[in-house]
Amino acid sequence: MEQEKRTLTTAFGIPVPDDLNSFTAGERGPVLMQDAHLLEKLGHFDRERIPERVVHAKGAGAYGYFVVTADVTRYTHAKFLSEIGKKTEGFVRFSTVGGEKGSADAARDPRGFAVKFYTEDGNYDLVGNNTPVFFIRDPLKFPDFIHTQKRHPATNLPDPDMFWDFLSLTPESIHQVTILFSDRGTPATYRHMHGFSSHTFKWYNRKGEYFWVQYHFKTDQGIKNLTRHESGRLCGEDPDHATRDLHEAIERGDYPSWTLEMQILTPEKARDFQWDIFDITKVWPHGDVPPVKIGKLVLNRNPVNYFAEVEQAAFSPGNVVPGIAISPDRMLQARVFSYHDTHLHRLGPNYHLIPVNAPKNAPEKSYQRDGFMRVDDNGRGGPNYWPNSFGGNGPDPAAGEPPFEISGNASRFPFTHPNDDFAQAGVLYGKVMKDQDRENLVGNIVAHLGKAQKRLQLRQAALFCKADRDYGRRVAKGLGLDVERVERLAEMSQEERVKATAQ
Repeated sequence: MEQEKRTLTTAFGIPVPDDLNSFTAGERGPVLMQDAHLLEKLGHFDRERIPERVVHAKGAGAYGYFVVTADVTRYTHAKFLSEIGKKTEGFVRFSTVGGEKGSADAARDPRGFAVKFYTEDGNYDLVGNNTPVFFIRDPLKFPDFIHTQKRHPATNLPDPDMFWDFLSLTPESIHQVTILFSDRGTPATYRHMHGFSSHTFKWYNRKGEYFWVQYHFKTDQGIKNLTRHESGRLCGEDPDHATRDLHEAIERGDYPSWTLEMQILTPEKARDFQWDIFDITKVWPHGDVPPVKIGKLVLNRNPVNYFAEVEQAAFSPGNVVPGIAISPDRMLQARVFSYHDTHLHRLGPNYHLIPVNAPKNAPEKSYQRDGFMRVDDNGRGGPNYWPNSFGGNGPDPAAGEPPFEISGNASRFPFTHPNDDFAQAGVLYGKVMKDQDRENLVGNIVAHLGKAQKRLQLRQAALFCKADRDYGRRVAKGLGLDVERVERLAEMSQEERVKATAQ
């Protein structure tokens, strides 16, 4: 009997032609709003958990300031970056990513690093992680990826099979997986880790010239990490150790700080760059784009109430100020929609009135009215529409970003520039890591991957082998796999590899 065809559909039964690539304007262009499948998928995903955050559920935060230490006015006319010595208030929230609110701070998990700048042009939110790359580069995969990091729908337990099944079928994840299972996958505290924008952003100046940039917040306390065994002990003995450490350090006046370094590319250099600068699974090698120090971030004040100021803190990468703009990075484009959308669901349509989220140095002057928890004068009797002839606030064309050209056919394009997901992970393993780093990395992977089915172990070990042959061989040996079989699998295509390991 012929097996029934099982076609993926939308929630309304419409067949889905492609569930891996968003609908974009050209191969490297921005995501189009007409991608109803992407909007439906993200919209449903944003509402799957109430009331805690779907991701970054557990976190700690503090207030502080950012001060400019170098002249960057040739690159951007953002007011808060306009002169050396200029100081801007800020709020930072650190978090684990995949765990629930009650999860342990020492879990092996990326760490969120979100910064809110209270500028005179409104709030600027920079949403990053402690790693310079991410697991995936297309937002259509994001809900699926997070599902695999959560609990099994039947057992309600973390499931290594789900975790490694997805990753072994998603080769672009190999770079982030290598970082995650290194010792940097478990920072000792929030104070002893870097923060990265991961995404590429656009800076532009008053002449209309623009530049592509990435942010690197380098900890001034130095990097400190936990080994697998130290992490396991802390998870049981002190699951809130990082939250406590941040609060106590600020209380005793030991204010943590980070130096902001920028990588800056001209459009001309970006066009011929070795790597796709909008692919969040890739870094810009520092030898090609040397980072430039431009400022310092300091945290010097604890919140007075956790719920009011940390739990209700809401960041959105769509909150950019004049002088800074969004790039065509697909993940960033989707996050512009998804972060704001999930805050509307979690906190309500007036979450911008919560003090920690309110634009302290640039009061709201909009025509948005009413809604749950409207707690100000609601615009009084002024007009709630534009255009109007009653003296209402109007748009300022000077606040817009300079135009940029897009071209190409609208379709669902896979990433093709360049299509090598293994080279940077291989360099990280073979050239950046030391012997002890590699030993710890392999041990961490074997301890976790060893709990998954053998067919998944084979697939994932083959991906490690494609990044670096020694990397794959050592993982295979640690798992008790046939090393020669793993090496043969590494030479196969993804489809062939799946068939060759099917049960």
